Parts: sequence; C-alpha cells; structure tokens
Amino acid sequence: MKKIYLSIYEDIAYKIEGGDYQTGDILPSEHELLSIYHTSRETIRKALNLLSEHGYIQKIQGKGSVVLDINKVSFPISGLVSFKELAGKMAGPVATAVQTFRDITPGRGIRTKLKLSGETPVWEIKRVRRIEGENIILDKDYIIKETAPGLTEEICQNSIYEYIEHTLGLTISFAKKEITVEEPTQEDRDLLDLEDFSSIVVVKNDVYLDDTTLFQYTESRHRPDKFKFVDFARRNR
Repeated sequence: MKKIYLSIYEDIAYKIEGGDYQTGDILPSEHELLSIYHTSRETIRKALNLLSEHGYIQKIQGKGSVVLDINKVSFPISGLVSFKELAGKMAGPVATAVQTFRDITPGRGIRTKLKLSGETPVWEIKRVRRIEGENIILDKDYIIKETAPGLTEEICQNSIYEYIEHTLGLTISFAKKEITVEEPTQEDRDLLDLEDFSSIVVVKNDVYLDDTTLFQYTESRHRPDKFKFVDFARRNR
C-alpha cells in the first residue's frame, strides 16, 4: 500500500502541474492541509518536504510554501514520468506508434542489464513518439515478462506504467539513469526524423519496483533539438 505522504505529495504535485496552484501561490497552511487530508502533521510535513526536494515549492519562513515555476515542456531527469504523462503537458499533437512487441529470450547484453541468469523471457517493445508531426523519440523497452505477463500491444500503445501500477497494483519506485550523447544508429535514422543531425541524446534507465526488484531496462533515444533535460537541485546544509 502506498504511504499516505506519497499520495498527498502526488495530489499536490498534480494540482501544481495542472494549474490549480500557480507560480507564486501560497499553498494552504499545514493546519489547513491537516483538515483537507485528515492525517497527522508529521505526514503533511513529509509530503511538503518531498515537494520542496522535487522543486515544486519553496518553504519560506513567515510566509509558507510558495509554488515555484515549473517548465512543463522539459523532460525531468530526476523523476520517473511516462510519455503519456509528459504528453498531457504538451500543447501540440502527440502520438505513439508501436514498432515491435514480442517476447524474446534476451541476448547477453540485455541479460546483463536486467541481471538475469538463464533463459528468462523478456518483453521487447520499441515505440516511436511523434510530436507535432515529426518522429522525435525512439523508446526501446525490455521488461521481465514475469513482472507483466499480460502485457499487450494495445497496452504498449497507451501506457505500460499505467497498466503496471493501476491494473497490476505494483509500485514503480525508482530508476538509475545514464544520459549520453551518441552517434545515431541506422535504426535511429530509419525510424526518426533526424534530418542532418549527427548526434542523438540517449537516456538509459534501470527501473525498480518498491521492493527493489529490477524489472525494466529502457533506452529513450531523443532528437537533440526538441527536449531540454532538466533537474531541480537544492543545496542541503
């Protein structure tokens, strides 16, 4: 079961992203949040601390929790955001095309990435993300089949994370990320509208459930002109 402070954090973050709370607004006081969410002061403070750490608010003594400006078209480095969630913040048309959906016996490279021994079956999914009429992102996902045995191409067309969390009731917790700039492969050039670009931004993720089970390795291959990769850094003393 998800911890209460995480649910409160997600609810307030959703309201900030949706514009219910706008830049410069003051969030309800801790006392008011106690009444809204019917929980303890410690739980409210944990949720507010998490909002602060992730760059949603700045806690100012004598004033309260001030909502910070968030860039809704930037790709967050520190967060785990599905493309469907990201697409909801974009003004222009977006679409997903599933290029590959199959279960495979992975080769040594993917077995090493997923820390598998033996011939454990894995879902291989390749999806092209089309933004404002151009193929911009190639997502290559490898998911241990045992984690999501009922995965379908239709689910991949919609949202894998939504299926894992809402249908299977699992909690996706954290990821280890690596970001590199690489020369495009022939596959990149075949599937993406790269024009004369000589480089591509690759975000590699090892994704874990809340019980620390590694279940997914993914590569998101981005045309470099379309996304800024941003993080919010706070100095802790």
